[in-house]
Amino acid sequence: MTARPHRPTRPARVPAGASTAGDGVAMGSGPVIVDVYIDFLCPFCKAFEEAAGPALARLVAGGAVSLVYHPMGFLDELSTDRYSSRASASSGCASDRGRFVEYAHALFADQPPEGGPGLTDDELVEVGRLAEITDPGFGGCVREGVYLDWAAHVTETAIERGVSATPTVLVQNVPVPANAQAILTAVLAVARSRR
Repeated sequence: MTARPHRPTRPARVPAGASTAGDGVAMGSGPVIVDVYIDFLCPFCKAFEEAAGPALARLVAGGAVSLVYHPMGFLDELSTDRYSSRASASSGCASDRGRFVEYAHALFADQPPEGGPGLTDDELVEVGRLAEITDPGFGGCVREGVYLDWAAHVTETAIERGVSATPTVLVQNVPVPANAQAILTAVLAVARSRR
């Protein structure tokens, strides 16, 4: 008798703006799908977002891509308080308020070092203020861990798809180097192939 492969369980709730599969936050409606797997504790993800984030934003604004961020709890073991999962969950709260990208940028700007405690829940709420989240319900969402099961779902689904490091970028399900030029080249190649 063969064991069936593990299927991630769908969380009870997904954030506003979630991808169709519920395992990320989607923006834009372009024809080429770009999936970006990140962890808010990952210094390489911070560097990637600083370098490639503006180019990704231009591709979304120009209608070229549908961009899906998958905020993983991949590096939970590199903090003393499951910071990756808590930060991922709080980004879901930000997505509910239409401020996912701004909040993600603020989280990376205030990124704690690996190996110690991450930001506290109160500090995660404060980062929301830096991202101009004014809804008073945001704090409760973060402190109650409303999206912790969603963060687990994002992580499990990514691992099941073979994601083993962050940042990982896929263009139409094909891995590409995590830099703006490689992503743009891949997006243009897909667009040309469809003409």
